Amino acid sequence: HRIFFYFYKHLTVSLYSASDDVVDLTSSNFNREVIQSDSLWLVEFYAPWCGHCQNLAPDWKKAATALKGIVKVGAVDADQHKSLGSQYGVRGFPTIKIFGANKNKPEEYQGGRSSQAIVDGAMNALRALVKERLSGKSGSSGYNKQSGSGNGKKDVVELTDDNFDKMVLESDDVWLVEFFAPWCGHCKNLEPEWAAAATAVKEQTKGKVHLGAVDATVQQVLSSRYGIRGFPTIKIFRKGEEPEDYQGGRSRGDIIEKALDLFSDHAPAPEVLEILGEDILKKTCEDSQLCIIAVLPHILDTGASGRNGYLDVMMKMAEKYKKKMWGWLWTEAGTQMELESSLGIGGFGYPAMAAINTRKMKFALLRGSFSETGIHEFLRALSVGRGSTATLGGGTMPKIHTVEPWDGKDGQVSGAIPV
Repeated sequence: HRIFFYFYKHLTVSLYSASDDVVDLTSSNFNREVIQSDSLWLVEFYAPWCGHCQNLAPDWKKAATALKGIVKVGAVDADQHKSLGSQYGVRGFPTIKIFGANKNKPEEYQGGRSSQAIVDGAMNALRALVKERLSGKSGSSGYNKQSGSGNGKKDVVELTDDNFDKMVLESDDVWLVEFFAPWCGHCKNLEPEWAAAATAVKEQTKGKVHLGAVDATVQQVLSSRYGIRGFPTIKIFRKGEEPEDYQGGRSRGDIIEKALDLFSDHAPAPEVLEILGEDILKKTCEDSQLCIIAVLPHILDTGASGRNGYLDVMMKMAEKYKKKMWGWLWTEAGTQMELESSLGIGGFGYPAMAAINTRKMKFALLRGSFSETGIHEFLRALSVGRGSTATLGGGTMPKIHTVEPWDGKDGQVSGAIPV
């Protein structure tokens, strides 16, 4: 089965052809076609071997034809153009993004997958864009116009001989630092890429990876210290380590991809939190593309050692998948009955696990074993769009009760007299 899947994955071709009204977007044309465009764009990030993507293709083509001349509809083979997928935080297929007024901050499309639903979503986004322009809030996307202004560089930190040690060397965060000269042509070409990458990296790493810039013609102490001989030179700084030369590509996608790799290497695994109330569930799930929720057996059924065994498995999986930046939660069976009911848990026995996408109100259930192997297979399938999903019961998040945290001890039967 795995050999077949390998060949199937590597032999499949693009889902779209030149005869379709879907624009084929690549690493080389994306900036020109989408970012520098005044048009509204709907862009699908897909993998040719992904079943959900193959199912979507006929409707995507139909929507593109219906919207021709009104809204641009494109598709990125993110399996082939990984840097683009990485740049826009794509972690599953298909992912659809709406590039509207601010092309550097696309919105996630959350509507249905039929051609009619896609067209309706596009027209709603178009109306919102026109309304913004009428009110004077927004002109064109203007990335190419913006890059020379202060706005475009707002997330690039200006570093000097005076602030470098405190901001970079004494920081626990990771830094990518560009040493440039104002007269250097390559530096001017890099500037908009560096600025766009800085904004994306700040958002996707929650401010844990920074992009800085040093004018090496002015800050000569730094230039001399790091032996800067050519421009631009990019170096990576991590606390307690020698600076390392950045050897990657100079597009924003390449820079973002490297920054996210550095972040995942450097970042601690996410915490596995007990659902003690609505706030914990809301914050964890809204901040993440997927929320992994385990319903563990009652403490009287497992004791502390049994429960800790399940939590250890979850913590190992959180470490393994930390690059995804998913949320990880657990609750005791019977404590959050509305949540269990909305996920269809209960009939499967405990421990149970579900992965929830709160933006789409969709979830998938772990059908295999609650083990490192079983959970890994479950999450890997979801990562590539192969998992079986259902709509959350009622289409909204269920009521969450406020409960006391587990004290880490074995359970005690109610009314029992301790000896």
